[in-house]
Amino acid sequence: MKSLYLFCYDISDENRLNKIYRYMKGKGIHLQYSVFYCALDKNQLHEMIQDISKIIHPRYDDVRIYSLSKDSLVEVLGVGDRIPEGVEIYFD
Repeated sequence: MKSLYLFCYDISDENRLNKIYRYMKGKGIHLQYSVFYCALDKNQLHEMIQDISKIIHPRYDDVRIYSLSKDSLVEVLGVGDRIPEGVEIYFD
């Protein structure tokens, strides 16, 4: 069963930042500069953590993964990116 996660990162080196962005672009929906929304099962989550750990420098970079419950409230204000047209998100 898939769960929902918010991946947020602050990467100090431009090369590592680009690598993380390219990696994450294939894994979730890009919501803001360094924020991705992902639906993953436990194996996919574990694999992503391992892959990202190989890219970042743990002393200088910050990656946070927030688990979102099915009851999470999401408010969008302003002109920020929206979920792309045609993409539907379901909370089980």
